[in-house]
Amino acid sequence: MVITKKHISRRTVLKGMGVTVALPVLDAMVPAGTAWAKTAAGQSASKVRLVAMEMVHGAAGSTAIGAKKNLWAPAATGRDFDLSPTSLSPLEPFRNDLTIISNTDLRNAEAFTLPEIGGDHFRASSVFLTQSHPKQTEGNDVYAGTSLDQLYAKKFGQDTPIPSMQLSIENVDQAGGCTYGYSCIYTDTISWASPTQPLPMVRDPRVVFDQLFGVGATPEERAANLRTDKSILDWISAQITQLRKEIGASDRVRLNEYLDNVREIERRIQRVEARNSSGETRAFPDAPIGVPDSFEEHVHIMMDLMALAFVADTTRVFSFKLSRDASGRSFPESGVSTGFHNASHHGEREERIMDFAKINRYHVSMVPYLLEKLKNTPDGDSTLLHNSLLLYGSPLANPNIHNHRRAPLFVAGHAGGRLKGGLHIKAADGTPMANPMLTMLHLLGRDDLQSFGDSTGELDLNNAAPVATTADVKG
Repeated sequence: MVITKKHISRRTVLKGMGVTVALPVLDAMVPAGTAWAKTAAGQSASKVRLVAMEMVHGAAGSTAIGAKKNLWAPAATGRDFDLSPTSLSPLEPFRNDLTIISNTDLRNAEAFTLPEIGGDHFRASSVFLTQSHPKQTEGNDVYAGTSLDQLYAKKFGQDTPIPSMQLSIENVDQAGGCTYGYSCIYTDTISWASPTQPLPMVRDPRVVFDQLFGVGATPEERAANLRTDKSILDWISAQITQLRKEIGASDRVRLNEYLDNVREIERRIQRVEARNSSGETRAFPDAPIGVPDSFEEHVHIMMDLMALAFVADTTRVFSFKLSRDASGRSFPESGVSTGFHNASHHGEREERIMDFAKINRYHVSMVPYLLEKLKNTPDGDSTLLHNSLLLYGSPLANPNIHNHRRAPLFVAGHAGGRLKGGLHIKAADGTPMANPMLTMLHLLGRDDLQSFGDSTGELDLNNAAPVATTADVKG
C-alpha cells in the first residue's frame, strides 16, 4: 500500500503587507509514514531553547544572616529540599523542573587593580554570562568575553530566522562612561557576540513583536499598521483561511490557539501604547511608548513573546536583563517600598535583610509565568519546558559589601532530557560559577568547548554529592 499525505514545510510562513508569521509545528509538517524524529519539524522541536536571565544586586541569602536563615538556597542538598524559607518559594510548583546551584563565585567580577575598586556595579553585568573580567575603559575599546547565550547561538541559532534576541526591562541605552572608569556598555548588556562586540538589548515590547512578526517590513509598512490599528493577522487573513482548509482538525485547533495568542499579545501591546499616549501621568515618562509602567506587566509581555518565538521556532535563544545596576526602582508589590539599590545596601541589619529577601522573592515570582507557558506547550513528542534550559542568577552576591562569593543561581527545564531537575547542588567552596555554566554549554551541545571563562572543570548538575561546608560565611 502506498501512503500519501500532503504535507507542508516546517519553514512555511504566512506573508502579507510587511508581515511574516511563522507557524507552529503541525502534524501536516510530518510526511505520512515518516518517523517524527527524522523530520525537519521533529529535529527543530528537539533543539533546546535557551533563556538566560540576569537580576542585579545579588540576594539576601548571600549574607551571613541570610545563609543561616536559608533565604536563597535551601538547607538540604539533593532532592529533599524545602523551598518555603527561601526566595525561591514561588518555584515550588516546578520543583521537579528546578536545579538550584549554590555556593559558586564570580572572581572575574572582582577588582583586579586599585583603580577598579568600587566599580562592582559597573562591570558585574558584563561578567555574568561571559564569566570574563572586563577591561576598565570609558571608551569604545571595551573588552569582556563571548557570552554563554552567544556561544550557543553561534552553533545552533543559525538555522532559525533570528539567531538570538536580547531583551531588557530597564533603560539600557546610556552612552559614554558610567563611573569608576567603566563604559556604560558594561552595565547595559549581558550578551556579547565576541569580547569586543556587546549586543544591544531591546526594552520595548512593540519592537520585539515587530522583529518576530515583521521581518522584512519597511518603516512605511510598519507605520501603516500602527495608524490603522489593525492586527498583523488582518494582512494574512486569506492565507490563514486557505491553510485551514488544507490541514486536519487537530492542526486547526493548534493553529487557532497560536494565532489567538499572537492577537492577544498584540492587543495587550496596543492597550499599553494607548494608555501611554493618552496624556495620563506615566511612572517612566522617558520610556518608549510600548513600555508598561508595571514591572510585572512588562516582564509577562516579554515572556509571552519568548514563548511565541519558541513555538514558531523564530529563535531559540533569549537573554533577558531584568534590571540595571544601581537602579532605584521600587517594587511595592513585594511588600517593600524601599528602592531596589537602597534596599540592597541593608547594612547587615537583619530586618532590612529580610525586606531585601522579599524583593528577591518577588523577582523570582515572575519566572513561574514563563515556566507554566512552556510546560503547557507541546513541542514534538514532549513540551517546551522539557526542551528548554532557563538560567536565572546574579553576578553580585552580598550587595551590601559588593562581593561576588556565593552568588545566586538556578536553572529550570530539562535541556531536552539531559538535565534531571528536582535537585539542589551545593558546590565546594571557591567553585567558579563558570563551572556549572561550562556544564550547561555541554548540555546544550557545545561539547567542543573545553573551558569557559575562569572555569576549572565541570560541575555535575545531575547529582548532588555532599560537599564540605564552612561554619561561617565570610565576605
